[in-house]
Amino acid sequence: MGEELAERLARNIRALREARGATQAELAKLAGVPRATWGNLESGAANPTLQVLYGVANALSVSLEELRAAPRARARHYPVASLSSRQRGAVTVRKLLPDPLPGLELDRMELPPGARLVGVPHTAGTREYLVCESGPLVLVASGERYQLEPGDVVVFRGDQRHSYENPGRKVAVGYSAVVLAPARP
Repeated sequence: MGEELAERLARNIRALREARGATQAELAKLAGVPRATWGNLESGAANPTLQVLYGVANALSVSLEELRAAPRARARHYPVASLSSRQRGAVTVRKLLPDPLPGLELDRMELPPGARLVGVPHTAGTREYLVCESGPLVLVASGERYQLEPGDVVVFRGDQRHSYENPGRKVAVGYSAVVLAPARP
């Protein structure tokens, strides 16, 4: 194994173990390897077999690829302009997170006075959460009308017809969390 890869593997294993608050002995036992082997992995002195690496990955609950990946920065700043944003009529919809999370959509909606946004029904079984940051906001879901004031939350079936509206005289802001139901075959 190349020296750079051995050092990267050692750094990753050590960082993953420390992030979990576990000892070398605890994770070595879970991986089915001697504690000394784990210590050698973390020091970069080991030349592990695929079977050892597989055991280590399982003990850390990560993929083999993550064990050997280049180290990631501990944090990354995303300026608001770098986040995905789109106009739907007069309404601005911006993603809250830079990376997709499987089965979850998080958006910020900014509705000018009088604006209305018709939502697209999602997969059957989907749940949607609407949080009002500044309002008022009106949600119509499955034919029922809900008026939200700042701090209010409505949970509803996202697989039904729904719309958002700002009946006020100032810009209204709402946050939508959509928990997508798995698609059925």
